[in-house]
Amino acid sequence: MAGADLRADGRLAFSEQHWIQAFELLTAADGEGSLEPNELDCLATVAYLVGRDSVWKDAWARAHRGFVEVGDQVRAARCAFWLGFGFINAGEMALAGGWFGRAQRGVEEAGVPCAERGYLLLPAAIEGCDRDPADSLATFVVAMEIGERFADRDLIALARHGQGRALIRLGEPARGMALLDEVLVAVTAGELSPIVTGDVYCGAIEACQEVLDVPRAAEWTDALNRWCESQPDLVPYRGQCLVYRSIVFQARGAWSVALGEAIGACRRLVDPVPHPAVGAAFYQCAEIHRLRGEFAQAERAYRQSDQAGRDPQPGLALLRLAEGQAAAAAAGIRRVLQEAPDVVTRSRLLLPAVEILLAVGDLAAARARAEDLARIAVGSGSRCLDAMSRYATGLVLLADGDAGAALNTLRRAHDAWRALDMPHDAARARVALGQCCRELGDEDGAALQFETARQAFAALGAKPDAERLANLWDERTPNDIARLSARELEVLRLVARGKTNRAIGDDLIISEKTVARHVSNIFVKLGVSTRSAATAYAYDHQLI
Repeated sequence: MAGADLRADGRLAFSEQHWIQAFELLTAADGEGSLEPNELDCLATVAYLVGRDSVWKDAWARAHRGFVEVGDQVRAARCAFWLGFGFINAGEMALAGGWFGRAQRGVEEAGVPCAERGYLLLPAAIEGCDRDPADSLATFVVAMEIGERFADRDLIALARHGQGRALIRLGEPARGMALLDEVLVAVTAGELSPIVTGDVYCGAIEACQEVLDVPRAAEWTDALNRWCESQPDLVPYRGQCLVYRSIVFQARGAWSVALGEAIGACRRLVDPVPHPAVGAAFYQCAEIHRLRGEFAQAERAYRQSDQAGRDPQPGLALLRLAEGQAAAAAAGIRRVLQEAPDVVTRSRLLLPAVEILLAVGDLAAARARAEDLARIAVGSGSRCLDAMSRYATGLVLLADGDAGAALNTLRRAHDAWRALDMPHDAARARVALGQCCRELGDEDGAALQFETARQAFAALGAKPDAERLANLWDERTPNDIARLSARELEVLRLVARGKTNRAIGDDLIISEKTVARHVSNIFVKLGVSTRSAATAYAYDHQLI
């Protein structure tokens, strides 16, 4: 086939989104030395889409040089921008900065208004979004105005997407998600170029996961999956789509399917050159292994996640807790909480922190973290985040001996998770509800909650949860001491020493009313009616 025919057929395949075919035809034409700068731009684009990193780097660089040679500094700057964009996604930040600088110099030398000036505002705004989201938001607004001036749909979409992410960082998730939804309308209508389409899809789904908007994340993941299936040659976006699908399947309780998707993502993203998203794929594998009790596999996958640049927390801390290493779990979760750069990151760490801190007996710290989570959940618009907050608060109330208040709070968390079709979280709430019933002396109610949770854990394959429930639920030999909370044991010991409720409250830094409630709960659990009988019980069972 002649060079001209290869070029024409390659351009046709590109327009029809037959990416592998376009790549092969344009590569063949390039081998004959017949590609013009705009065709090299096409070759670079398809090489990026099919995961041929060395080719897109070379083709965009040559396209840039070709446009410079013919005096088209604006088109040259566009090629330099996409080179920088590609290097950012490949984790090569120095090269990205160099190409962005070259693009900036090009538009300055051109000296004409152009959409490329808007594109070149994006990198700094994206980089600064965590550090100063308000400044980034203002920059994204300017970029969008430039996009609208030049009717550049890709620039408008990228800038509006950036505004949405900045608003989320500023604590306005409802406004932010509304903007992202607006961008995704343009995506599904096919108005954007393929690279921008894939990038916006992935960014919007990540934003849904950040704000724990499970239904919206599932909806847009399905849309991304349909887009990827319509273009099977795609490499980077298909791998990322598999990660998102794994997260959705995990939430829905289909853990075997979730693990399969995560393993598939690892395979796609690690070869031929590791993609930055491979860390998230390994982390997702680790999460499923941990939930199923496959601790050795989880440990290995968390380490692979860390090596690929994805912090393995909070999953690794929860793994340590499941292994019985509560002190190590607490050290890990405290560290990442201290380092959390923003509210979005912190919100994903707080519920694991509450569970771990309660396990090591640090009730005060657990209560503080539950209060942090409640503040974040208010006004977030996320039903999942609200359920997490209620669950954390319920666990703290339960540990502090206020089973009545805990019962109502935990029931609302359970109902929310059930409505969201998140069976594992709902089952864990059932276990806590059963503990509340038991604390209140309702053994029948506890048995009903525990049995429902047991069936759910069995269906999910949640072996660690099932084992913990089995240890908790011993119908044949109820242990009154084991049924006392840590705070109730403290109160009982002080009662046995003859202290009044007011003195106990002073010692434990709680109100006299709270002490009275603890004493009442202790009497019910131990089957006694006086302080002297409770004292005798404490001595008989060597609690003093």
